[in-house]
This record gives sequence, C-alpha cells and structure tokens, in this order.
Amino acid sequence: MSSIIKISPSILSADFSKLGEEVIALENAGADYIHIDVMDGHFVPNLTIGPEVIKKLRPLTKKIFDVHLMISPVDNFIKDFSEAGADIITFHPEATSNTLNTINLIKKEKKKVGISLKPKSKIELIKDYIEHVDLILIMSVEPGFGGQKFMPEVLEKTKLIREIINKKKLKTEIEIDGGINFENCKQAKEAGVNVVVSGSTIFKENQGNLKKNIEILRAS
Repeated sequence: MSSIIKISPSILSADFSKLGEEVIALENAGADYIHIDVMDGHFVPNLTIGPEVIKKLRPLTKKIFDVHLMISPVDNFIKDFSEAGADIITFHPEATSNTLNTINLIKKEKKKVGISLKPKSKIELIKDYIEHVDLILIMSVEPGFGGQKFMPEVLEKTKLIREIINKKKLKTEIEIDGGINFENCKQAKEAGVNVVVSGSTIFKENQGNLKKNIEILRAS
C-alpha cells in the first residue's frame, strides 16, 4: 500500500448555514475529495441534502464530489445526482433490485462507481462486482448519523477485500467512513484502506484547523 492516503472530508459535519464557504475552505486545506452523504429518511433514519444543494456547490470547487447515496430505490435518482455534479456515485446493494444494472446506470452517466457495505453486510453482496466498480466504501458505523463510534470489526472484511483487489490486480479504491479519528485511521490504512472519510475529526479537532487535521490524517 502507498504511504499516502486520500482524505474525503464529510460535509455532514460542516456548518450548513455556510456550506459553500466550508467546501471552499476544504479545498484550500488540501482535501482530495468532498464527501457528500445523501439520506432519504427511508433507507436510513435521517434526511440530508438533495441534488439541488450539490448543484449549487458544484461551481465553487474543482474537487471530486464523492457522493454516497443512502436512498432506496436508488436507480430513480442516479441521473439527478449525476447532472447535479457528482463525480463518484456510491450506492448500497440493498437499495437496488439489480446491482449490475445500477452499476451500468452510473457508468452510462460517465461517472465513477462506488458500492458500499454497511457494518453487518457480508462481502458476498459485492464479491461478484468488485472488478466492475471504482471504489468500495466500507461503513464503520451504521449509516444515518455523523459523530458515531468507530466499529473496528469491519477491518476484517476490509482486509479480505484488499486481498481480492490485489490478487486481481485491480485499481479499485477502498474507502472507509464512520468514526474515523487520528488513532484508528492508521488501523484502517493497515487493513488496506486508501481513501478516508472523516467529518467530526476534521471539523472539530485542533479548534477546527482543517488543514492541520487533514495533514494529520493523511500522515497516519
């Protein structure tokens, strides 16, 4: 594994009253991606933002919009989020009746494809699709709310996925999201993660010094 990991700050922890300013600040602080959590109050028990907000944020930065769709049925919304400015669209296999069809819908929009596993979701749900996607997102908390505690048990399946990717000589990225801080970031990296999503740690540690917090995570 490369010693450098990518950092994808989650704007779920940003100040929503000045979201545009927060996104610009993250770009200036050295973020690699901007992680955008989309929740529908149905697939997960929370509501966040829709495509209109992403559309408004899109002109403010050239950073990759890493959009995690926690919505069901997901196929109905892929075009909307694609046109709003998503660069990577990640979905959950439980949110579609046909995983390969959803992958192809995202590819048709010329976007990168991510597939996500919740903490209790088995690798078998995605095993047949690893070579068809660009990114695998491992949830290390139950999706729905920010600020939860990291679940270290997900690192075992992370290692197994990394083994499959390496064995097949794929370039698929492994991203982790949920309760990531300066301490457990290193564990995630050792398990094979190369993209880290972090919200609370980036926005709240060191008096909210975004640049410093991103650099500490990246160097973990």
